[in-house]
Amino acid sequence: MMATPTHEAPALAIDVHGLNKHFGDKHVVNDLSMQVARGEIFGFLGPNGSGKTTSIRMMCGLLTPDSGSGTCLGYDILKDAAEIKRNVGYMTQRFSYWEDLSIRENLDFVARVYDMPNRRDAVDRALEDLGLQSRATQLAGSLSGGWKQRLALAACLLHEPRLLLLDEPTAGVDPKARRDFWEQLHQLAARGISVLVSTHYMDEAERCHKLAYIAYGKLLAQGTSQEVVDSQHLTTWSVEGEDLAGLSAALQGKPGVEQTVAFGTALHVTGRDGVLLGETLKQLAGPKRHIEQTPTSLEDVFIHMMSGAQDNMAIKQKERA
Repeated sequence: MMATPTHEAPALAIDVHGLNKHFGDKHVVNDLSMQVARGEIFGFLGPNGSGKTTSIRMMCGLLTPDSGSGTCLGYDILKDAAEIKRNVGYMTQRFSYWEDLSIRENLDFVARVYDMPNRRDAVDRALEDLGLQSRATQLAGSLSGGWKQRLALAACLLHEPRLLLLDEPTAGVDPKARRDFWEQLHQLAARGISVLVSTHYMDEAERCHKLAYIAYGKLLAQGTSQEVVDSQHLTTWSVEGEDLAGLSAALQGKPGVEQTVAFGTALHVTGRDGVLLGETLKQLAGPKRHIEQTPTSLEDVFIHMMSGAQDNMAIKQKERA
């Protein structure tokens, strides 16, 4: 018997609470709770090995959590995995289509898998929507990264999903292709399609409606870009001038200094106690360097959160030692 959503068009595309997952003695996802609204582009960020892919797979019914609960498009993630899969498009990190088939043949095969009526019309529509008509007969294996990405997105959209789960979809893609891809995502969101996308790129994070940052299995922050920045209560100073590497080394462990990061020709120095940080900089920066307070960026915040996170694998190894 087909499962029934909690309501026809739930306001939340994803609503999960207390998700946990272990692989052996590694706690990969630790008490994750997250909500993604309908028509929202939600950025999922974190270092490699932080549990992003595992979280995404639990949210779409591909992996059963050890504990926790939630819904995806109104379907129970524990009981209705088959229905979730029918309504979700999932784009993996690796290109997972057939390189010895043409673009059209790949899309036709996916349409067969979904047992779609009017396959030819659906494939033609996907080719047109993603600008793939001119390359429809080209073998997938001969495509550049950007065109492979378009094919993968077209395949994800073929069965008209209400939610897209995109796992680092722009890794290894040139800047123009990334920009075009994000324009397409915003067009999809405007049509009411929800998007959960994991990324390492700060410019992409800033294009999301909401963000979540996960490190070593734990969710550290979520909200709009500005809410995430404000939640950390950081003050940032920018320093320009000579020997910034030497200054960075000299600042380590000094009062108020929690982080120093090179940004082009400037050094960003960050801490929670803005007054103390400013005094330290004025003492150590010297007259040949220019210092000024600057808005704390999303990248400053993520580097700061990462530096304070504990590696769950390192903890386990230390416990065994």
